Amino acid sequence: MVMNSLSKDARLAVRPEVEPVSVLILPGWQGSGPEHWQMLWAQRYGYTVVEQNDWYRPRRGDWLARLDEVIGDAPGPVVLVAHSLGCILVAAWASFSRHTARVKGALLVAPGDVELPEHLERLPGWAPIVRQPLPFPSILAGSLNDPHCRTDRAHEMAENWGSQWLNCGPFGHLNADSSLGDWPQGHALLQSLLKE
Repeated sequence: MVMNSLSKDARLAVRPEVEPVSVLILPGWQGSGPEHWQMLWAQRYGYTVVEQNDWYRPRRGDWLARLDEVIGDAPGPVVLVAHSLGCILVAAWASFSRHTARVKGALLVAPGDVELPEHLERLPGWAPIVRQPLPFPSILAGSLNDPHCRTDRAHEMAENWGSQWLNCGPFGHLNADSSLGDWPQGHALLQSLLKE
C-alpha cells in the first residue's frame, strides 16, 4: 500500500498533470457561416463556438457577459480565436474581467472598426474601442483591403493592445468571401499561441 502511494507520487513528480487548453471561437457581427474558417476549425478540431443570443443586433453588455460566463466556466486555460467584432469584444472584455488570467493567448483576425460612421449606426454601444494593452499574448492578423477596417487602423489596434501585427495581404475581411478555405496559415498562428 505504501509502495503504491510512493509510486503514484513518483509518477506525478516525473509527469505533472498539464491542464488541457480550450480553444474558444468568437465570431463577429452576424456570426460566421458554415464556409467561414472559424466554423471549419470548430468542425474539424472540436473547438467551442461561443454562441451569442443575437448575432444581428449585438448588445455589447450581453456579449461581454456571455464571454465572461464561458471563460469562467472553462475547465482550464483558454485561447481565444476572434474575428471582426469578436476582436473588439476581446479588448472590451479584457478591460474589466477577473478571469483574464485564464486566457493563454488570443488570435485576433480582421478587427471591425466600430468607430467608422457606418458601423456606429449599425452597432450602437460598441464605440469607442477599448485601447488598453491585453494582459495576455496576442496576434492581430489584418488585411490590406479590409472593407471594415483600414490597414493603418488595424495596425494601430495591434499596437494599442500589445499584439504581434501580421499583414496577411489583400484578402478582404479574412472571412468566407476571401476564399481562405480552412485557412491553414491562420491555424499555424493559433498553434504558435497554444505552444506558448
